[in-house]
Amino acid sequence: MTQPAPARTRYAIVGTGSRATMYVDAICGTHARHAELVALCDTSSVRVAYHNQRLAGQFRHGEVPGYDAAEFGRMLAEQSPDVVIVTTVDAYHHRYIVAALENGCDVVSEKPMTTDDDKVAAILAAAERTGRRVRVTFNYRYSPAYTRLRQLVADGAIGVPFLVDFSWLLDTSHGADYFRRWHREKPLSGGLLVHKASHHFDLVNWWIGDWPETVFAMGSLSFYGRDAAAARGESYAYSRYAGQPGADPFALDLERSPMLRGLYRDAEEESGYVRDRNVFGDNISIEDTMAVTARYRRGALLSYSLVAYSPWEGLRVSITGSKGRVELYERHREHVIEREPAGAGPPGAETGPPQSIRLFPMFAAPADVAIPSSGPHAGDALMLEQIFDPGAPPDPDGRAATHLDGAAAVLLGTAANQSIATGVPVSLGQLHATL
Repeated sequence: MTQPAPARTRYAIVGTGSRATMYVDAICGTHARHAELVALCDTSSVRVAYHNQRLAGQFRHGEVPGYDAAEFGRMLAEQSPDVVIVTTVDAYHHRYIVAALENGCDVVSEKPMTTDDDKVAAILAAAERTGRRVRVTFNYRYSPAYTRLRQLVADGAIGVPFLVDFSWLLDTSHGADYFRRWHREKPLSGGLLVHKASHHFDLVNWWIGDWPETVFAMGSLSFYGRDAAAARGESYAYSRYAGQPGADPFALDLERSPMLRGLYRDAEEESGYVRDRNVFGDNISIEDTMAVTARYRRGALLSYSLVAYSPWEGLRVSITGSKGRVELYERHREHVIEREPAGAGPPGAETGPPQSIRLFPMFAAPADVAIPSSGPHAGDALMLEQIFDPGAPPDPDGRAATHLDGAAAVLLGTAANQSIATGVPVSLGQLHATL
C-alpha cells in the first residue's frame, strides 16, 4: 500500500520586502516537498502582488492569499499557519512575533529580533508564557569560516578566551544603502549597532559561549548626512535620487532593478515608502562610525568597531586566550566610486572572498587553518535546509539561534546606543535577570 505523503509545514510570511524573497523561494522551490506557503501579509498589496507574479512565473505556483498588515490576526485564524516568518521593518517585529506565539504558532524572525529593551521583554515573556519557539536567522553562523572559528575556540585551541578584537567594514555600496532606506531612522532600525551589528555580536556570543554584561560605546555620523557633507564642502538639495540627473555618486536608480522597481518604486503611491533617499540628506538619526567595548559574564573583553563607508568590505577578528591566539581575516569585495554619467550608478569590483584563519599557539609555531573559500552569505542554503527540511543532518555546532540568542545580540546593541547617548557604561541587567 502506498504511504500518504507527510503533511507539509504551513508557513505565512509577514513583511514582503526584498528580504522575504529568500524565504518565498525556499518554501516554494528548494523545500516545497516539506513546506507550504499559505499566506503573505504586508502594508502594501503591490508587494504581495509582485511575489505572486514571481511565484506564477518562476515556480508555476498558484496565487497565495494576501492580507493587509492590519489583518494579521484574521490571517492567522483563516490560514492556520504552523510557523510565521517575520521580515518586516525591525521596529515592528515584536508585534507579529508576540501575536503569532499567542496564536499557537512558532516563529522564524529575521535579525535583529527587535529594536529595544521593552520589545525584547515582550517577546521573551510571550515565549515563556506560550512555550512556542522563536528562531532568529543569524545566517552568519552558517558561514564555514565562522563555524570553523567557533570550533577552534570550543576545542580549546586558544584556551580560555580573554579578548575579542572585531572590526567590520561596510563598503561604499553596501554601507551607503542603509542610509537610503528606512534603516537610517533609528526608531525603525535601532541603528547599525542593532540592525547590522546584532549579526556580529551574536557571532562573538556564539564563538566564546558567553553573554555580555557591561557595555560602553561611542559613535558619530561622520560621513553621511547633510552636515557631514557640508563639512567637506558638498551640498545636495534633493531628498531622493529619482529624477535627479547628475546626482552624487551614491545615487540609486530603482528602475534598473526589476525587484527594486516591483517591490518599492511601483508601491510608493500606496505605501508612501521611498527607497532611494539621498544619503547626504536630512532625517538621518543613525551613526556611520561606531566603537564598542564590552565585558562578558566570565570576564572576556570585546573591542568592536563598525564603519559604513570603507573602500573595501570585510572583517578582521582576533581572539586571544590563555593558550594562544586565533586570527580571522576576510575580504568580501572592494568598491571604488568613480564619477560616471548620470544614472549609471557606482561601479563595483567583485574580487572574490579571500579568507584566512591563522592559529598562534602560545608555545608552538603558528599554522594556517584550512577553510572553504566562501563569503558571509555562503551559509544561507545550509541555514534554510536546517529551517525547512525535517530530515536535515544534525548540527553539532549549535547554529540554530533561539530567542535568548536574539535577545543577547539586541541588548548589547541597545546598551551601546544608550551608552552613546549618555556617555557612561551600561549594565545589561535585564538580560541576566532573564537568563
